[in-house]
Amino acid sequence: MARHIVAKVGDIPPNRSKLVTIRGRQIALFHVNDSYFALTDRCPHEGGSLCAGLLVGRLTSKEPGTYDLSRPREFVQCSWHGWEFDIRTGQSYCDPESIKARTYQVTVEPGAELAKGPFVAETFPVTVEDQYILIEV
Repeated sequence: MARHIVAKVGDIPPNRSKLVTIRGRQIALFHVNDSYFALTDRCPHEGGSLCAGLLVGRLTSKEPGTYDLSRPREFVQCSWHGWEFDIRTGQSYCDPESIKARTYQVTVEPGAELAKGPFVAETFPVTVEDQYILIEV
């Protein structure tokens, strides 16, 4: 799998998303709880944008009138019909047995490490101090 630099760490504010395109694929990149997650931007239900969806938490209830919110902003609602997907796994909570959004591995690496690479050409010293976000496709 090839790795693609898609953004600098400071480009995506906390609890927000960014739409990136890699090899013609639109991918929703999320910055939640100091971590980054990537899902295909196309909802498997009917194709709505996941990047344009709301980030929500898991709401459970043991009895009427009492509610517990867990995993804040770790689920994305499809912008068309509100289907929810876990941004860590892509698992659908509307049809968990058969529907899942594709996920991609995301890493954050220092620019200085990316500049090293397995290059064979003549090189010159370069300093890269920012952190960059990469997606494996």
